Amino acid sequence: MAWTLSTSLDEFRSAAGGFLAADPAANTVLLTVVDRIERDGPQVYGDAPPRYGWWREPDGTVTGATLRTPPYGQRLGRMTTAAAEALARRLADGDRRPDDAGGGREAVFAFARELERLTGRGWSVATNERLYRLGELTPPPAPPAGRARPAAPAERELVARWFAAFAAEAGVNVPGDLRADADQRIAAGALLLWEAEDGRVTSLAGASPAVAGMSRIGPVYTPPELRGRGYASALTAAASAHARAGGAAEVLLYTDLANPVSNAVYQRIGYLPVGDAVHVVFN
Repeated sequence: MAWTLSTSLDEFRSAAGGFLAADPAANTVLLTVVDRIERDGPQVYGDAPPRYGWWREPDGTVTGATLRTPPYGQRLGRMTTAAAEALARRLADGDRRPDDAGGGREAVFAFARELERLTGRGWSVATNERLYRLGELTPPPAPPAGRARPAAPAERELVARWFAAFAAEAGVNVPGDLRADADQRIAAGALLLWEAEDGRVTSLAGASPAVAGMSRIGPVYTPPELRGRGYASALTAAASAHARAGGAAEVLLYTDLANPVSNAVYQRIGYLPVGDAVHVVFN
């Protein structure tokens, strides 16, 4: 059993593509990141090349996968705790060692504990999340007046500002040009806005293009002064329908467990819990 690490997307897709597609819920982040790199180029997340890894059993079967898009941290897909510990040992030295990691709770905790044992670097939980899968979509019975529509190229500045506001609230550092990110997502048809009756735009929701039959909703953002009026709930339902219309058999989203309101809203429109995830940062 061993990890193979590479900067070649072609090698990663050849080795681990089938594994990722076989469990699109557990590997949702890896699938959407790879799809974005294929569509927008290897520098879409930063100047440094993405780094990929896959774990093979003695018979050659791939049973784990990971990737990192510097300056972002290590993202763990589905894997055993033994594979997570072995990954920590491979990444413990030099510039390969990440400053943060995210993924399924058990795997990330195993990774973090092993990295701490090897390096002495402590760690803490930054975010506890829950992954949800859409069951029967149940739009709000009394949505606010207005409509969901695709974001337009002319709205890139608004979208970029809301991306920044969402990241600040979530406590996430987002490097790079958010206007370019907005341009790319708008061009891909991956962003919806809620437009109120008076023409004001009141909420934003992303829906990633379907890959391996899966789309993930996010981010979802409403400015604080417009919250509590049902905009996010109605737009998330519309984005979910949009994802299914785009070919997604599975529609997923992550919520912050520290936000009971959003967790309740998503469950009311048909989302069912799949499992817990965590994001940790190293001291």
